[in-house]
Amino acid sequence: MERLDLHTHTVFCDGNNTPEEMVLSAIEKGLKTYGISGHSFTSFDLSYCMGRSDNGEGVKQYIAELKRLKEKYKDRIEVLIGVEQDQFSSESTEEFDYVIGSTHYLKIGDEYITVDYKPEYLTDACERFFNGDFYALCEYYFEEEAQVIERTGADIIGHFDLISKLNEKEHFFDEDNERYIAAWKNAADILLKTGKVFEINTGAISRGYRTEPYPSISMIEYLKERGAKFILSSDSHSVDTIAYDFEKYEKYVK
Repeated sequence: MERLDLHTHTVFCDGNNTPEEMVLSAIEKGLKTYGISGHSFTSFDLSYCMGRSDNGEGVKQYIAELKRLKEKYKDRIEVLIGVEQDQFSSESTEEFDYVIGSTHYLKIGDEYITVDYKPEYLTDACERFFNGDFYALCEYYFEEEAQVIERTGADIIGHFDLISKLNEKEHFFDEDNERYIAAWKNAADILLKTGKVFEINTGAISRGYRTEPYPSISMIEYLKERGAKFILSSDSHSVDTIAYDFEKYEKYVK
């Protein structure tokens, strides 16, 4: 199977390496196709996303640099220009080769709650908005996740169960709880109807948060039984984790 990795980040957003360093690493790892998917601009949180301006960190510069690399390395690797479009980003995606749709936030009133930040942050948000009921928080997350294709027009469904990123170590909730299962199955069933590709994302494994990818193995099996299509993604933020652990999950990908 030809190996590719389309979910990666660089210094244009919250990554650690330049696009060229990442492309060279992908070549070293034997990838035939490699994509960079900078985080779309979100006005309410500038800490992790690509800039909207023309100051050297903006989307225009990002696209120009990737076009340069696409041409420079065309005889060695196919470079694709992607974007990870957050549900709450209003930026155009027309200039990109592909779009990953992701749910990083829950909007409650005028506040945006990050679901994958720090344990204490998530605990505080759960107490303030859900009376400490983590299952209610998860239910709301999957209600939002179910709309990710409708809102972003994405080609790929990014880290379907991102809400569980911190759960394996902190154990906020039981992933075998019937409320949690019902919530994710409902979202999965809605997204299956779109025919879009689910990524199997190893990013939380490489960063030490989880021992399973997104989606979890039980979710992957549920989706696979219902005809889901999958793509492997590393969600890499550095040269050393491109295509991380892909060999373990290739059996799920045609």
